[in-house]
Amino acid sequence: MTSLAQLIQTFQSGALSHDAFFAEIDRALAADYANGVRLRDVLDETQTKKPLPGEVYAEVVRHIERFAPLGDAAVADRAGDETRVVAPLPPNPHPAAPAGFAGNASSADAAGADAAKGIGDTLNGRFVLEECLGIGGMGTVYKALDLRKLEASDRMPYIAIKVLNVQFRGQPTSLIALQREARKAQTLAHRNIVTVYDFDRDGPTVYLTMEYLSGKPLSKTLRAPDFKGMPYEKALPIINGMGRALAYAHERGFVHCDFKPANVFITDSGDVKVIDFGIARVFQRPEEDSDVTVFDPATLGGITPAYASPEMFEHREPDPRDDVYALACVTYELLAGRHPFGRMSAAQAKSEHRQPERLPNLGRRQWRTLAEALSFDRATRTPSVARFIEGMGAEVRAAAPKAAAPVKMRPKGLLAGGGIVVVALAALGFGYRLLLGAGGQHEAAQTGSVAAAPGSAEPPALTLAAVAPVLDGIPCSALSAAVAGHALNVRGFVEARVGQAQVRDALNGVPGLAALNLDVQPVGAHNCDIVKAFAPYWSASHSLADPAPAHIPAIRTRASNGQLTEGDPLVVDVTTPGFDSYVYVDYYVLDGSVVHLVPSSREKDNQAPPNYSATIGSAGDWVIGKPFGTEMIVLLITPAPLFDALRPDAEPRADYLAAVDQRLKQFAAKYGAQRVAADFTQITTHAGKH
Repeated sequence: MTSLAQLIQTFQSGALSHDAFFAEIDRALAADYANGVRLRDVLDETQTKKPLPGEVYAEVVRHIERFAPLGDAAVADRAGDETRVVAPLPPNPHPAAPAGFAGNASSADAAGADAAKGIGDTLNGRFVLEECLGIGGMGTVYKALDLRKLEASDRMPYIAIKVLNVQFRGQPTSLIALQREARKAQTLAHRNIVTVYDFDRDGPTVYLTMEYLSGKPLSKTLRAPDFKGMPYEKALPIINGMGRALAYAHERGFVHCDFKPANVFITDSGDVKVIDFGIARVFQRPEEDSDVTVFDPATLGGITPAYASPEMFEHREPDPRDDVYALACVTYELLAGRHPFGRMSAAQAKSEHRQPERLPNLGRRQWRTLAEALSFDRATRTPSVARFIEGMGAEVRAAAPKAAAPVKMRPKGLLAGGGIVVVALAALGFGYRLLLGAGGQHEAAQTGSVAAAPGSAEPPALTLAAVAPVLDGIPCSALSAAVAGHALNVRGFVEARVGQAQVRDALNGVPGLAALNLDVQPVGAHNCDIVKAFAPYWSASHSLADPAPAHIPAIRTRASNGQLTEGDPLVVDVTTPGFDSYVYVDYYVLDGSVVHLVPSSREKDNQAPPNYSATIGSAGDWVIGKPFGTEMIVLLITPAPLFDALRPDAEPRADYLAAVDQRLKQFAAKYGAQRVAADFTQITTHAGKH
């Protein structure tokens, strides 16, 4: 078969019968499984332009999977970016199948394969598979229409669904694999990591649901015929985005283990998202993760030879330096337009003593960093992703639009309702009716110091670029940093279980740090989803590097230290930034719901002029009631209305956050991140004395 694309076109034209079509496919796969990799690429392209019928597409995928070769040698020899699955499949009961290839494992597997879902099918009566987005080692990813969102008139009714490949269904650990992937991805909540929602099954079909991203994988850019490399300044934001995602995962105790261009997604708005932590393995095993040893995704044997470190071929324990090697390969390819070792596996390149060719567009420091990260030996490889980013000259990022320091949050107070969740809402009138300065409280900074680099008369410069990856790696945090010489000021919120001590420890290794001033307040774990959702917009408007009070939005409670007792009135001061805006005030309740205060059915006017201040609840209209505990109120500022119609007065928190996330990303892309702003305030409520 000289052209796989031509073969598909001939079949689609009707000039080739069904049996003849698949006979040609089997002949090509039996001759060289590299044709399977190419066929998947052709299928990808076909399904976005002139798709095959769903049942034909699913059958082609099954034929590819049936001919998957076994063993590490076969893995190392194959080209391309596909994740290679090297786990042994069940014995082949079909003697007619070519030697060295696996056919259907059993009649049960065959039945499951016949039930494979494809384009046009619906999962669990809810998700309609509309378009194939890609095929990976563990599954096929589709764009899917969520009928429930469509029914609710959601403006963004699409999600992405990863359907587990047929060959994995025959393995007893396949469902566990996907469950772990969903769980890990939910743990890895970061702006540069794709958001994963859940996993489920429809009969024999097991699938994962995640956010739908509009854009293209980095592999499409790198594989373009005319791509000869990207200028350093243009490539740096992509390198930073990839590095931040991996550094955050490493901080959480995970190695990606299959990092490659196909697992880096560039959205239409320019955001970098790392996807497919499907075979990520725990290198630090948290005590609370009691079932982590029950399943190890390494048993599925996923590996991509061109980006896997030598240690991965040796089946050594995962280490963050494995991802450093892969990141360095992708970075080299991004800058040079070619793989550092001609797409040769690390094992083969090491045996042939290959060395990467020096890149002339890099300075001495950047090249030394990149070359060290490409070392075939962990002991001499760059020890961390944070060090790699810093060494690649990430301080240039400070001049870019996304260079704003990570976020800071300030704890202040918020409200409660009566009964289970009843909020007495006053007529607010955001027009021009309530004018009152928003006085705030400033938390005392806690200070500490870190010794300068030993043996150095002139310590290295302290840069925000070196600090940013460290702050991004701190889980459930919203932190803002400012540099003054060799002193670093950090303010914000961090999860209580992480604590100020861990923030200090994480920053101790930053080059050039001589003094550290911390003003960090604790956040309850139950509020981490709120922090994740709005922290980027805090960052855009509350950077300590540019503290312009007249342009910073704020929400504060007048309660002393945010402590309120049952029956107390809630009084909140709100200040808007220096531009016309739409104001949203939402109360996140302990029971998992969110109550919309402004706008709402009782207060629909939420437009505000620049630098506007208002006091809400001064007449005692809001009264503290059950449930009691630490809760959060969020002030959100947008340049246009968030939704076409009012939301219900109360709704599930997860549904609202998902809807808001999509709209805020659109606003940031259209108007600029600085036109979307947020502020938080926490209160702790207590039962009254009876």
